[in-house]
Amino acid sequence: MVEFLDEIEIEVRAGRGGDGAVAFLREKYRPKGGPAGGDGGRAGSVVLVATGQVDTLYGLRSLPVLRAPDGAGGGPKKRTGRSGENLLVPVPRGTIVRDADSGAFLADLAEEGAQYVAARGGAGGRGNQHFASPENQAPTRAEKGGEGEARRLGLELRLVADVGLVGFPNAGKSTLLSRISAAHPHVADYPFTTLHPEVGVVDAGEYRQFVVADLPGLIEGAHKGAGLGDAFLRHVERTRVLLHLVDAAPPDGADPVERYRALRRELEAYSPRLTERRELATASKMDLAGAGEGRARLEKALGRPVLAMSAVTGEGLAELVGALGRAVDAERAAAGERRAGATS
Repeated sequence: MVEFLDEIEIEVRAGRGGDGAVAFLREKYRPKGGPAGGDGGRAGSVVLVATGQVDTLYGLRSLPVLRAPDGAGGGPKKRTGRSGENLLVPVPRGTIVRDADSGAFLADLAEEGAQYVAARGGAGGRGNQHFASPENQAPTRAEKGGEGEARRLGLELRLVADVGLVGFPNAGKSTLLSRISAAHPHVADYPFTTLHPEVGVVDAGEYRQFVVADLPGLIEGAHKGAGLGDAFLRHVERTRVLLHLVDAAPPDGADPVERYRALRRELEAYSPRLTERRELATASKMDLAGAGEGRARLEKALGRPVLAMSAVTGEGLAELVGALGRAVDAERAAAGERRAGATS
């Protein structure tokens, strides 16, 4: 299994441009053909490319330096040197790029195919053909190729998903994901069995699909770094819809209403915008004694319907998937309208 890695520092080095050439045309019947040194080729750049084919930054861990090819030197007869190819580096969608030294924001590669030129290749040097003049008809001067950029970058992955499953440890998120998708997250009866996001694709029928992310369990104080802290919360920012899973019959006798409110406080403390996200509240583990009462208390406190489900027995799963599908459709439509309005 590939290790999930969502933060890393890398060093990127673009290539050096090829040197311009010093050459003179020497052909039969043209003994004084003049300067003919070609230009050096442009060097390759290092380009980060967002793709859904990669879901972790793990593949970059063993590459301490990402180096693009140099440009080739110019040749005689005004031949330009070969340009170095760009080094395309695939990164997961949702990757934030920062300068590792200053922390300055550089790019947000949220969409499929989005690119960021992390280090620009050096320009090729000019050959001596460019330096001829009436005063100097046989120049022996040519330019050196330009140095490519080099820098250290910090990459941070913020998971992109349609639905984010949020809830306290052992609320049943991993089990739910395993029941409604083909994902196989680790499931156990102790806290923090999910140490990194797990993603599954859910089939909502009628050729409709959406992506669900099981995010690591939340505890009070997470916005200050407690538990899995920001490692959890930064992934919540990328989701369209939040599904709050509340254990309707917690074994420790905790109040489901207070659990829900505590989770909302953590989201608001991290970013008030998260509390404005479309959300569905769901009472989980409805197969346990006392769960019905816990769900009723939630509905009364929230003043709206609360979905009910049991990932163990399958109760309510079809209704839950349908409700999530409708919520995702609504958010996708709203996002399309916002993009259309921005371009009109």
